[in-house]
Amino acid sequence: MRPEALTAILPQGIEPPADIPAEVFDLALRTHLDSRRIEMSLLAAELGVARATLWRWIGSRDRLLGELLWYGTRRIIAEALTAADGLTGSARIIRVIDHLMRRVNAQPPLRRLLEGESEIALRILTSKRGPVQSGIVDTLERLLHQEASRGLVLSMPAAQLSYAIVRLGESFLYADVISDQEPDIDAAMELIAGLVTGQAVDG
Repeated sequence: MRPEALTAILPQGIEPPADIPAEVFDLALRTHLDSRRIEMSLLAAELGVARATLWRWIGSRDRLLGELLWYGTRRIIAEALTAADGLTGSARIIRVIDHLMRRVNAQPPLRRLLEGESEIALRILTSKRGPVQSGIVDTLERLLHQEASRGLVLSMPAAQLSYAIVRLGESFLYADVISDQEPDIDAAMELIAGLVTGQAVDG
């Protein structure tokens, strides 16, 4: 995908956050990708700084986790947009969402976080004040607007539709934590496709 095409949908791009020192983010990212719990005191010690300095740099552990998860999500969104290259209309939107949900579900570090710190993980992932949910909603809204400008008739206003899709996706993607059921991406995508196309799902 051309950089300008990606930026139109994902203005933040796929680079690490500029307002967190690179050495802090890189160390936290390695820790997360190794499926290890991020401990502020250990990060500070490895960086050779006081814990208070680390907190001053990043704000809080929740904020650091949120930025790590949103960074990973942005990179998956870029993959999803590339995977849907050449598609238009509802087919493109559904392909992007399907790729995103399946890749997110297959991330071992995220699964470890959900299993080990479910309350914190859900708060970070599904809060409208956090970067992940709001980022996905905004990204999907831009994608919906783009396809609507090309002739796709939306079943509801783009802002409402993107929020509904994300909330529905969350309920299936994190079902093991929310309701003690296995995540069912196929079922989620059947319902999401109905929302995107405006066609109710029977049964």
